Amino acid sequence: MSNDVKSVITEFYKVVNMTHQELDSWLNTDDSKTVGQKDGDDESIGHKSGRYIIQLLQKDDYTENDLSHMKKVISYVHRHTAQQPSGDIEHTRWRYSLKNWGHDPLK
Repeated sequence: MSNDVKSVITEFYKVVNMTHQELDSWLNTDDSKTVGQKDGDDESIGHKSGRYIIQLLQKDDYTENDLSHMKKVISYVHRHTAQQPSGDIEHTRWRYSLKNWGHDPLK
């Protein structure tokens, strides 16, 4: 395994701070379904990503597609956390969107 692949996997597990069980429970809530861009589908891009992240969290052998999605998750979480709103974030669309991508900023 190359150093680049190792660093992607390591960073993925740093930014995804929810377990697959926590993420699965979250994705089944109404709040999780109220946020995110939709791509001509009823399900948002982030919600779909969350379902894929659940699969990734249960694997230890990754394909090129898996690694590509991990990079996408890393980028999204870094970009989105930099836009944190002021005040109480517990019940914000900002937090809900991040949780769809496997990152709970309150953890």
